[in-house]
Amino acid sequence: MHGFLTRDGIAPAELLRIGRRQLRRYRIRVVRGEATDARRERAGFLLDFADGTRLRSRTLLIATGVVDRIPPIEGLAPLYGRSVFHCPYCDGWEVSDRPVAVYGRGRPGMALALSLQTWTEDVALVCDGRARLLAEERQVLERRRIRIYESRVARLAGRRGGLEIVFRDGNRLSRRALFFSTGQDMSSDLPRRLGCRFNSKGGVRTDRLEGTGVPGLYVAGDASHDVQFAIVAAAEGAKAAVAINRTLQEQETVSVAARTRETRRGARRVRR
Repeated sequence: MHGFLTRDGIAPAELLRIGRRQLRRYRIRVVRGEATDARRERAGFLLDFADGTRLRSRTLLIATGVVDRIPPIEGLAPLYGRSVFHCPYCDGWEVSDRPVAVYGRGRPGMALALSLQTWTEDVALVCDGRARLLAEERQVLERRRIRIYESRVARLAGRRGGLEIVFRDGNRLSRRALFFSTGQDMSSDLPRRLGCRFNSKGGVRTDRLEGTGVPGLYVAGDASHDVQFAIVAAAEGAKAAVAINRTLQEQETVSVAARTRETRRGARRVRR
């Protein structure tokens, strides 16, 4: 997504650069590298990096997000972010009252097609093969005037103001945009290695402050919840930061209390 612009013209890479620049005043150390492994230790976590670096921490926040399963369709890549999208809440308004298509099968494809009728009535469901729908599900789509295309897709072709879906049987379908519903995968397997629990959609189960149930481990962003907005991810990160700070404060308090008790014992021994 670093090649795309936000609504105000700022690229995500630029937002990241600004954030890292603001960190400098807090004397935050930024380590660039690929974390290949992480494991729990008595005092926290041990992280291994691809270059051999090792880091230890008392707490750990994972914000690695998810990766969309992009359909392997010829011609899709240059159109992604222009006329091919995956989130109707991000890009549905921009195609209001224009003809759109959904690429997907089964209930996920059906659900996305129905949801897009919030913005436009002209929705087509492109299944690229068998639709995998029950008879009653087909009836629901028929009542909503959503046409189902089960012919195999050959490629996508860009055209002014949208795209054209070219089927292997020679038919073509012109649309302003194509939205896909083909699922997502975790960007990193570190949550699984560390013993996190997952929900039915593959996201990490977390509490209200993004704790995972693994002591000291937190997850924020797309890897944990369904609503995948940058503003939501930032809020989750802020909640996790508060929880982490409280955890560290409690550890320090316990440590100070333990040292105080030990000092008092030593003083009593001296007096004796």
